[in-house]
Amino acid sequence: MDQYSLEPHACPVNFENENYTIITSQCKGPVYQRDPCCNSFLQIACPHSEQINDEKTNCASTLFSYINLYGKYPPGLFASMCKGDKEGLSCAKIDKSAKQNAHGSQATPTSVRSPSLMITAGVL
Repeated sequence: MDQYSLEPHACPVNFENENYTIITSQCKGPVYQRDPCCNSFLQIACPHSEQINDEKTNCASTLFSYINLYGKYPPGLFASMCKGDKEGLSCAKIDKSAKQNAHGSQATPTSVRSPSLMITAGVL
């Protein structure tokens, strides 16, 4: 692949080994509730937000492929329910909680704001 290729690079994150029960145990239909679905989605996405936001990789589409494989969610469920601000979905609450549990310190806010992530969410 040359530097001018529009084809995304393989994702460096192995999403196959993620624990999707975080989402599938909390985000259940037929009436999907926003808070449990979005919070569980962020628990999976936020630790990898840098890679998911990198439009040069296929991380966003790979993540959504696995979420759909394990959860069999309706197309566009997370894109329609989990709306952020102009910066995207905030990982501040998720990051702060996870990092305080791990290190007992404050975390730096990040966000999942990849256009490809939101477009992929809409398609899936």
